Amino acid sequence: MRTFYYVHTGHRIGLDRFRRAVAILNALGEEDITLLTSDYRIAQTARDFGIQKSVGIDVVRNIPQIAHNGDKLIFDSEEANPIMLEDMRNYFSSFVRISDKADEVKAKNEFLLSPYLEGEGICNAIAVADKYFTYKDKTVEISYFFGDDDYEKDLEKHFDFIEDLHPHLQLGFYYFLDYEEMLKTKFVNYFEFEEYDEMIMQSKILLTASPQAVLDSLASGGKPIYIQREDYSQDFKPLFENLNIPIVTHYDKNHIKVIIETINEQNYGNIEKNCNKIANFLKESLIL
Repeated sequence: MRTFYYVHTGHRIGLDRFRRAVAILNALGEEDITLLTSDYRIAQTARDFGIQKSVGIDVVRNIPQIAHNGDKLIFDSEEANPIMLEDMRNYFSSFVRISDKADEVKAKNEFLLSPYLEGEGICNAIAVADKYFTYKDKTVEISYFFGDDDYEKDLEKHFDFIEDLHPHLQLGFYYFLDYEEMLKTKFVNYFEFEEYDEMIMQSKILLTASPQAVLDSLASGGKPIYIQREDYSQDFKPLFENLNIPIVTHYDKNHIKVIIETINEQNYGNIEKNCNKIANFLKESLIL
């Protein structure tokens, strides 16, 4: 029996689930797990993140073309409907689902990783790579990371939202080349995609629409501000509210200015190193 880990990625969904998978798989160390992604490009780049085995499968329904009945699966996606999920639970000998929904309900024949739920067969944890829990001097006052995807070029459409703040820009993985070059002319300072870790560790304030970047920044001692994109799920809002992370909607530039002016008074919550806890849960659940 083989073990697979599927994450939903792509030009309209970004890499948040991929970055979470990297943290978890690296914590699992030498376990023989193949990462499946829903686009080929990031699968080809996964080795740069320490992932030894990765395959792009295009769409979630192609999982059975790679995995066989009786194999094991970690599933991080909202693509599957209830019928498809039940088919997966019956197809795989062990099935672990990752969910960010506060109102999630665990099925009998699955294991669940959740930042909200607790109970038998559930690992209540937030996945952030251990490397981000090392504090470094914050040499960049403000950085802006819209996300790894921006198919509709919303960053450009709402440029006035952050223009007066003069932030460093973090470029995303799925930005088209001409779009990326245009953005570089608008921002005096920017981080390349490969410099994500440096951006996280160096930024005092991070404005971002990436939920994973919010958590990475918080772990590193930064002060993240979450920008709720209209095309993104609101599943993380209860978690961020509980962690006292400011949330900005509708690209409200007045709101963002007020938050930054009072950022030192913001009493952020704390998150713990959980990747080893998650790794142990997966080893027990999947009998690795």
